[in-house]
Amino acid sequence: MMDRMGGGVIYTQTNEPANEVIAFRRDEHGALDRIGSFATEGAGDAKPHLTSQGSVTLAGDGRHLLVTNAGSDDVTLFSVGEDGSLELLHTAAAGSAPKSVAEHGGLVYVLSTGKPGLTGYRIPGSEGSLPSADADPAQVGFTRDGSSLIVTERGTDSIGRYDVGAAGELGMPRVVASAGPTPYGFAITGGGTLVVTEAFRAQKGAAAASSYRIEGADVRLVTSSVGNRRSEICWAVVTPDDRFAFTTNFADGAVSRYAIGADGSLRLDDATAGLAVDGQPGLRDEGLSSDGRFLYAIDADGGRIYGWTVGSDGSLTPIDSWEGLPVTVAGIAVA
Repeated sequence: MMDRMGGGVIYTQTNEPANEVIAFRRDEHGALDRIGSFATEGAGDAKPHLTSQGSVTLAGDGRHLLVTNAGSDDVTLFSVGEDGSLELLHTAAAGSAPKSVAEHGGLVYVLSTGKPGLTGYRIPGSEGSLPSADADPAQVGFTRDGSSLIVTERGTDSIGRYDVGAAGELGMPRVVASAGPTPYGFAITGGGTLVVTEAFRAQKGAAAASSYRIEGADVRLVTSSVGNRRSEICWAVVTPDDRFAFTTNFADGAVSRYAIGADGSLRLDDATAGLAVDGQPGLRDEGLSSDGRFLYAIDADGGRIYGWTVGSDGSLTPIDSWEGLPVTVAGIAVA
């Protein structure tokens, strides 16, 4: 959602027992001003470092916000006002410990992690199970055209792809082994390149990212495990022009920049393109403004949101940071 001054909004969830969404207004220079807090009428799991990417998601129409409640096994739908304020519309059951939600064209899928599974809305009979009870899933997301649903599975070191039918129903999953261990967050370009982070199960200095091409029914590896010599890459976003991927490194406060080739190849550009506090853990979920000009990431341990402007060459310039977040904070949606 954009206002007449060229600003936007940012949302994150507290993940506390009485879960709330904290809303910020973004001005044309990228600075944030807190709007307020809005109850989800659900419960978070009340634990720091929610294991997810995509627990807070803005719908493509910019008029609705979806938030998972990992402690009460449901998902909340808000309407977004012109001023960025939220109005609760509905809360629906979403399986055990839902932690990631994806939306495309009004079709919603929620990823549950207690008993791994997928729950769809507005589509009759759309519930589906993940391939293995040991999946330990991390994220669910649509391809840009909505024809496929992707799920990363840490427990089995694999990536699942589902066809999405005309009525929103899911086909049988096609599963491929991930290039590196602990596939976590991902982002998908408009051309079908899938960039997946690999935490390497917290092996210091071994974190990496890989790229794949989504071609028809196949997920084909293009570039395997490009390390950045930092620790615990877990979250990824792709710029609107599909040229760069930014990854956050939980264990050491760095944002890394990868260049994405036209063929889907991946190359490390800068391991420390942006820094919260170098060497300090806590940097987590990230989001880009819809125009690609600003990048934001939450620092759970520091209770802050950090912001950067994004240059045409992918360079990051710090804007500021904003405090007042609980250590349980999770998810970020940026418009």
